[in-house]
This record gives sequence, structure tokens and C-alpha cells, in this order.
Amino acid sequence: MCGRYSITARASDLVAEFDIGLVVDETPQSWNVAPTDPVPAVVEREPRGDEPESLHPVRQLRTMRWGLVPSWAKDPKIGSRMINARSETLTEKPSYRSAAARRRCILPAAGFYEWQTENGKKLPYFLHDPRNPILAFAGLYELWPDPDIDDEDQRWLWTCTVITRPATDALGHIHDRTPVIIPSDLRDDWLDCTAGARGVADELLRAIPDPHLEPYRVSTAVNSVRNDGPQLLEPVDEERLF
Repeated sequence: MCGRYSITARASDLVAEFDIGLVVDETPQSWNVAPTDPVPAVVEREPRGDEPESLHPVRQLRTMRWGLVPSWAKDPKIGSRMINARSETLTEKPSYRSAAARRRCILPAAGFYEWQTENGKKLPYFLHDPRNPILAFAGLYELWPDPDIDDEDQRWLWTCTVITRPATDALGHIHDRTPVIIPSDLRDDWLDCTAGARGVADELLRAIPDPHLEPYRVSTAVNSVRNDGPQLLEPVDEERLF
């Protein structure tokens, strides 16, 4: 499970990293992203409304709420329990299968936190790639229509979920699951949902290699969602696990 992660890149960095054509809105940096928080997401969609007209999908940077709310949900609170989607059952679950075919996204991150029990205490670790400061988490997104809002432009709640898979190597010692991280050469394919087929998502997930991340201990200050700032990423010692 990925229940907390970090977004240290600014919008300008994300525009360059993911070749963004349209910035719909910007999400502030956060070193302690928690469920239901706003997060930046990269999608490819045909512009609508007051967006520039185009005949082709445009790569966009948007803010979404972390925790997917299916379009058919009666209460958006369900999103707090849907922050992760298992890659193994992604195209089978009613909550995810439509999004897997038509609404795939990338969720940028610097890395994520996991907790390991040592001597009866849960200690936080930060898992990252020291060679790549911006990771591309595989994600799905949905648009939920708020029945209490009449304005067509304001009524849609954009939400997302992080896709996870079984962890291997050092990651498996920290936690048994890890986010699916899309390599740069597969990002275009992941965002291209023009086929509208669930099988495409399955094929891509099989093609994405396991991540090779490095974990290190961080302060228990990250345990509280009220704490934020770059100090949360400082290692508490020099010991690293592999």
C-alpha cells in the first residue's frame, strides 16, 4: 500500500519532465501527502469549455483529490478508502475497470513513505530513486458529478488512485506492495487512452519493470499529517537498507 508520499517538484519542473501542453491549475509542493489531499496529475484529454480548442488530446497538468470516487458513487467519502488500486485486479473491479480503459494518468512524486515495525515500534522509511527526483506513479482518475452543484463547470470532482503491485528486492523488506512506476519510454503509451480497451492497461502493466528504489529512515514527524516541509525527507542516520 502507498498511503503517504512526497511531491517536491514545482509545476515548471513537471511541465518540462512530462512535456505538458496545458497547465489547468497548479498544486503546491507537499512533503507529506495524505489521502484526500490535492495532488498534481498528468492526463491526456481533449480540451473542453474555455480551454483552447484542439482536434487531438492535449497533455494536461491538473489538480486532483487523492482517493478515487467512482462516477456512480453516492457519497464521495468512499474515496478515502480507494487511494490504491491493485494491478492484479485492476481491469476486473467495477470501481476501476472503466478508468483503466479510458482514464489513465501519471501521478508525479519524489518518493513515498512506508512503516516497518522494529522492536515494537513503527518506524518510517522514505523510498526513492536517487538518480531520478521525479517519479511517475501509474494512476487512474475519475470525475464524480456532485448532485448538489448545478453549475456544469463546477460540479465535477476530479479524483485519482495510485496503482500498486507486489514489492520485490529491498522494498519487500519494508512493505509487501509498492507503487507501479512508469519508465520514461512507456509514459506516452500509458497516457494514450484512445483505444478505450481494458486489455491495453493489462499489457502495459506487464511491460512495466519492477522499480529499484532505495529506502532510508526518516523522522517520526512524518507520522502526523499536520507536519510538512523538506525536513521530513532528512535521513535520521546514514544507514541505508538494500
